[in-house]
Amino acid sequence: MPDPEDARPAFRLLAVPGVTVDKWARVWSERQPAVELRVEPAEAADAAALLAVEADAGLLRMPVDQDTFHAIPLYTEVTVVVVQRDHLLSAGDELTVADLADEMLLSPMDNVIDWTGVPGAPAVLDHRPDTTADAVELVAAGVGVLVVPQSLARAHQRRDLTYRVVTDAPTSSIGLVWPRDRYTDLVEEMIGIVRGRTANSTRGRAQPEPPARPAAKAAPRATPPAKRTPARRGGPSPRTTPKRRGR
Repeated sequence: MPDPEDARPAFRLLAVPGVTVDKWARVWSERQPAVELRVEPAEAADAAALLAVEADAGLLRMPVDQDTFHAIPLYTEVTVVVVQRDHLLSAGDELTVADLADEMLLSPMDNVIDWTGVPGAPAVLDHRPDTTADAVELVAAGVGVLVVPQSLARAHQRRDLTYRVVTDAPTSSIGLVWPRDRYTDLVEEMIGIVRGRTANSTRGRAQPEPPARPAAKAAPRATPPAKRTPARRGGPSPRTTPKRRGR
């Protein structure tokens, strides 16, 4: 028999390499059991083009085209350098860009670290491997070093390689992105999940207006007591007609 879940509608979420969505996927399954969360891997260089035509939202690397997409920045990653385990750079716990001055930097075609305008940036090898995975192989062969977000270094971790934090290197940020012309209630649900909103939060959602209450009947006005005019001293009462004196 076919799996009944196959008939469920799906929310397609792109995820670039290095992004972990397990926690968010669990929350989604709790809050939207009737909608399948379909996480689809996408290379960083291709993710924006795919999102524009195929998916509902994506966890992409910033920046993105602001004319085409809305984006909510989520976090900025630590930048590290991947080197051979016995490399001199592995002796320290943290490094700076100046420590890389004598190294040859590998820049794969899917590179996500932008060195533009960084003073003292290391020299880049003319040969550009196709992928980060290919660049890692070259690092293992002693061809050069590779600077990447820490999540990518972990994803490609090997026994013969290690990595160290580069404190002043350029960084890469991850954001939740969706097309400007395809904002939906499910996109809003995902926004709430990645931002840590509780299930009861109604922020950002359109709420039905409460039914109008019938107008309360006005209470009858109390009739104010009649004012008494005080009697004037030395004269007749205003209510007594004065007697005429005879001539």
